[in-house]
Amino acid sequence: MTEPTTPTPTRTLRSGVEIPQFGFGVFQIPPEQTEAAVLDAIRAGYRHIDGAQGYRNEREVHRAIARSGVDPAEVFFTDKLGNAYLEYDEARRAIDESVALAGDKQIDLFLLHWPLPTVRDFMVVWRAITAAFDDGAFRAIGVSNFHAPHLERLFAESDHHPDVNQIELHPYLTQAALRAFDAEHDIVTEAWSPIAQGLVLADPVVRAVAAESGRTPAQVVLRWHLQLGNVVFPRSTSPHRIRENLGAVAGADLSADQMARLSALDRGQRTGGDPDTFRFTH
Repeated sequence: MTEPTTPTPTRTLRSGVEIPQFGFGVFQIPPEQTEAAVLDAIRAGYRHIDGAQGYRNEREVHRAIARSGVDPAEVFFTDKLGNAYLEYDEARRAIDESVALAGDKQIDLFLLHWPLPTVRDFMVVWRAITAAFDDGAFRAIGVSNFHAPHLERLFAESDHHPDVNQIELHPYLTQAALRAFDAEHDIVTEAWSPIAQGLVLADPVVRAVAAESGRTPAQVVLRWHLQLGNVVFPRSTSPHRIRENLGAVAGADLSADQMARLSALDRGQRTGGDPDTFRFTH
């Protein structure tokens, strides 16, 4: 097992929970590859795994955490409610199943994965999450893919406010207004698709900053996220790439000019669905 050579920065959630700012994502990793990939990540020094019921590999993530040789309490695990659950009772059953899969490992953060406003009343399933939180199932709760109006409805109709909003975010979709809204309401922003599924890595500006800073293009973009304050979790099944991505944590900050040049790449380009219209439920 390898200990991190550079401490991973953390953010403090409104609940007081410390969340590692740099983690490992398991979206689209097949179940048969997940355990090995997560083991590689933990042994390389990652201490935050971002999972979801919809990724179909929760069991393999927990096996890897248990086999890693690291105290499970030291590995921050995020899970998310699957989109198939539209009513309170079925959402609560799905939550209980995830808690059972985790065994002795408490789920650190549990998110409502998508609002699905054209499919369901997301407040119904949010109440299932908050009830489980009140019962001690999770250390913190939050949402994913929520726009400001979705969040405003949560504020108006629930005493439980989210610790986190996980959204698509990268230099081609900087989400500056939503990040500012999150910050104003003491919500930590997390970035999924942090390198736009690789699209930004060939950008001339990204490559120029990489050459200037002695980093790879992926390390540059991940460093940009960290300096913005985003929680970020790249995904890979390559042991080499898993270790290489950690280079974003080490070394000097990008300059203010380099940060501004990367942020100026914003073009409002999504690689995934728009939360106002996305309706995938299976």
